[in-house]
Amino acid sequence: MSVLHPALGMEEYRQMSMTGAGTGKIRILIADDHEMVLDVFAMYLSSAPDMDVATAKNLDDAVDMITENGPYDVVLLDLNMPGMNGVAGLRKAIRANGSKPVAIITGNPTPRMLDEIMNAGSSGIVLKTTGVRSLANAIRFMHAGEHYMPLELVRERHNAGRQTKNGRLSDKEMMVLSYLAEGKQNKEIANDLKLAEPTIKMHVTSICKKLSASNRTQAVIVARDLGLI
Repeated sequence: MSVLHPALGMEEYRQMSMTGAGTGKIRILIADDHEMVLDVFAMYLSSAPDMDVATAKNLDDAVDMITENGPYDVVLLDLNMPGMNGVAGLRKAIRANGSKPVAIITGNPTPRMLDEIMNAGSSGIVLKTTGVRSLANAIRFMHAGEHYMPLELVRERHNAGRQTKNGRLSDKEMMVLSYLAEGKQNKEIANDLKLAEPTIKMHVTSICKKLSASNRTQAVIVARDLGLI
């Protein structure tokens, strides 16, 4: 996933947004039942020379506007507004908006919710605490065909992914796991990491236990399912 860093310049993302997009303003639809959030976002984005903003206060109105006005270049939906029903509303909006980006606005999503949102086809996640300048950059980023997620959420998602139901994999275990995924045996891993072979065997045993795997091959399969490797 490509990640937008708030410190990067607006000009870089303005140029990115024009790639394959032709000329003219980016048509944006923001749907949020929190009037203050909606007003602040819409007011700032409307002042940008390359953006044209429309607003809605619930999912049904947003879908109606997409149907009536044609697909928007970028649609932002509040995850918890009326009609959303979690990611079901997101999928509905994605279908209505065709191939153009639809993203979620939310407060503080859990790692599980992050995965559900992105797996449902969202083009990104925007926090309600996002500064308006970073919001504009995020929209340009998604308009350019990339997926956006704030760096703090990327870090949380990564850290959560390393947590298994039987405990967190250590840095050394993650390293050994990567070698297991390459099909290397304990002796080869020991040589590469300059560790004793019994130490590698101990790490493999611990990895299998934490991943509830009966052997190293199953451990690799489980790790891939969890997104660890």
